[in-house]
Amino acid sequence: MMIKIQKLLTSVAILLLSNVVFAQNNPAYVSIQFKHYANQQPLVLVDSAYTNSTGESFQPTRLKYYISNLELLSNTSKFKQRSRRSIHLIDASNQENIFLEPYNAIYNHISFTIGVDSALNCSGAQSGPLDPVNGMFWTWNTGYIYFKLEGYSAASTNDLQKIEYHIGGYTGAFKANRKVTLTLPEPLLIEAGKSPQIMIHVDLDKFWNSKNNISIAANALIMSPGALAAAAADNLPAMFSIGNIE
Repeated sequence: MMIKIQKLLTSVAILLLSNVVFAQNNPAYVSIQFKHYANQQPLVLVDSAYTNSTGESFQPTRLKYYISNLELLSNTSKFKQRSRRSIHLIDASNQENIFLEPYNAIYNHISFTIGVDSALNCSGAQSGPLDPVNGMFWTWNTGYIYFKLEGYSAASTNDLQKIEYHIGGYTGAFKANRKVTLTLPEPLLIEAGKSPQIMIHVDLDKFWNSKNNISIAANALIMSPGALAAAAADNLPAMFSIGNIE
């Protein structure tokens, strides 16, 4: 009897060890991609024109924004990306994926912040996505630009009919970072060897009109923190939705 028990324990140990080795060699990860749209069509920078909610035509040339504090959530589980890796600069001209290595669990929601935490806005010179060379930094007094949309519009009264929306602000009543929580269309099972992709759609139409209305004719430039930037920031969460999971 003792020999049978020892053999059983040995078999269980081998099975557990095999599972550990498999998990180490086949880690679970999730890739996240942001896909941009305008007028229900894939967004094309520079070479395409679109119309906003008030009928103003515009030609976007640049769209960049920060995503931070990525989390996968359920009623019983929570995975938060480590702080040193949790800042991502999304550039609509360069569709790169974000990769997460979450704990094995079933998740129902994804959450993130549009923008950068207040502490990082005044932490001195930084590198990577927060490097000022990326063109997303104002000054040490005003901090980072959280969302940048640039282009041209016939409705603009500025030189060369430019439009420039640089949305940011990290202090007082005009903080511009906004949290987004999206419900996944079905529970997301994370386990060893699986590599699902979450496609997040970003609808530029909602920037012009969701919580607040933004008119190019009235405000073709928003270039500093303040009431206008905060009102534009209020529209940002509505831009994001789950497209599909593969």
